[in-house]
Amino acid sequence: MTLSGAPAAFPRILRVAGPLVEMECPAAVAMHDLVLLGADRLPGEVVAVHGDTATVQAYEYTGGLAPGHPVESRGRPLSVLLGPALLGSVFDGLLRPLSGAGDLLLTGGPDRAPNVRTWQFTPRVAEGTWVTAGGVLGEIAATVPLRLLVPPGRSGIVTAVAATGGYPADAVLAVVDGHEVCMAQSWPVRKPRPVAERLPADLPLHTGQRAVDLLFPVARGSTVAVPGGFGTGKTMLLQQIAKWCDADVIVYVGCGERGNEMADVIEELAELVDPRTGGRLSERTVTIANTSNMPMMAREASVHTGATVAEYFRDMGLDVVVIADSTSRWAEALREFASRMGELPAEEGYPAGLASQLAAFYERAATVRTLGGATGSVTVIGAVSPPGGDRTEPVTAHTERFVRCLWSLDRDLAYARHYPAVSWVDSFSRDADVLATAHARSGDPDWAGRRGRVARLLAEADRLADLVELVGITALPPRERISVLAGRLLREAVIQQSALSPKDAYSAPAKTAVLVEAALTVIDRCLDLVESGTGADAVEAVDFTPLLRARESAGPAETAPVAAARDTVLGRLAEAATA
Repeated sequence: MTLSGAPAAFPRILRVAGPLVEMECPAAVAMHDLVLLGADRLPGEVVAVHGDTATVQAYEYTGGLAPGHPVESRGRPLSVLLGPALLGSVFDGLLRPLSGAGDLLLTGGPDRAPNVRTWQFTPRVAEGTWVTAGGVLGEIAATVPLRLLVPPGRSGIVTAVAATGGYPADAVLAVVDGHEVCMAQSWPVRKPRPVAERLPADLPLHTGQRAVDLLFPVARGSTVAVPGGFGTGKTMLLQQIAKWCDADVIVYVGCGERGNEMADVIEELAELVDPRTGGRLSERTVTIANTSNMPMMAREASVHTGATVAEYFRDMGLDVVVIADSTSRWAEALREFASRMGELPAEEGYPAGLASQLAAFYERAATVRTLGGATGSVTVIGAVSPPGGDRTEPVTAHTERFVRCLWSLDRDLAYARHYPAVSWVDSFSRDADVLATAHARSGDPDWAGRRGRVARLLAEADRLADLVELVGITALPPRERISVLAGRLLREAVIQQSALSPKDAYSAPAKTAVLVEAALTVIDRCLDLVESGTGADAVEAVDFTPLLRARESAGPAETAPVAAARDTVLGRLAEAATA
């Protein structure tokens, strides 16, 4: 039966103003409840209750809705289904498949498509076993090894468990204390999944981008903001991290960005080979595409949906990265809806609760001990698109307060075709000190020293750059001229990277370390030469091309070509010293 034939007892719509809908509020309706609006059953969420009136945030286009149309309350919060079907698929902001395979929100609704896909299940407990929340009931064969867990808040004796075989996502695979456990389970998007303990984030997340891994590293379970104006390469950098970082699962949330950019992401992920499994990289990626031409308020839910999906995989002991591109578009949706509700605007029209909502989102990142005793992590990387590149605007300013790392993209570097355009002046990493200890434990005690030396040389070169523009390079003392040369060698031989090169799009930790050591060795030799009396002109005239091209001549994990290039340049410096 459709809603158009619903009984008169159903609450009715009172007012429609774009995505804002006011309705009669029966006693059973509560904050954040999912409601279905009108005959088309458009999904919405209760965001305010005023006496006998409730305000609903509609997640679809509300054209055709009118006062008097019926509203159906589902009696539960806005929730999504979490299961193995997430991997390799593309969804909208409410986690509904864009392929048209069904509507995950309207469980049992008339528009739901039949589930025909199956996954292999292998039980890991026997009937009569006592289990607690988070305990492993069985394993599900997928691109990423998944587990069937006892739902949070449940414990007891396993009274039934399915035999080994293939089952659809809605199949009941176990019964725990009278509660049926399905392969796919529902969870409210705004409620963080419980954990046993939050742990220190002290292991590095390798992104394969040298500017990040060397200068501004991020820990697994940490948070990152990537602010940058139009054309500075935010989307390209985030796509590269999605492709190459060493997380188990990637959740890519395209929040209000252009549709062609999302199409490029989906197409490239489907073509890339996953070095871990040999399959397609897209098979361990969950893509949530809520582009600029899709319903605006679904952006508001999309970041919470992405965090919920990440926590689902985290609870299985996996390392997950959430990439939100961009949180500025999400904040714009908050601002528009707050304006329609008549809330008193704060700075630049954003709602007064913007800071707390940003904090709540980034707070869902963590390294944790799960209820089942495993260790998993969620790392959140959020792009910020400040209008005109103004980093003092509210979204950027508040975000910087809540994140551990900031990868600020510089317009001048981007226009100079320097990728990634991460500014070594305006960026920071609060994880660097703890990660230095992690690198030392893993056999690289010189990591912190290399990082500090590179940062100092880049800062010195930047300090001298303005002076060179005024008086020219030849007016500087020899040692300072070599400092300027050192900055150039580090920028072009180490920091700069080519996202389009099959050899340089990804840089393994070993290759990054060898490139840095080679550049520093050459720089030290140049300094020794000028201090021993060799003219700075002679040193600057040396052809450093082999070192500058080593990053593209060596494969992603190769070190021998870099060492050979270093030796070639050192030989040329020796010739310059004796000339």
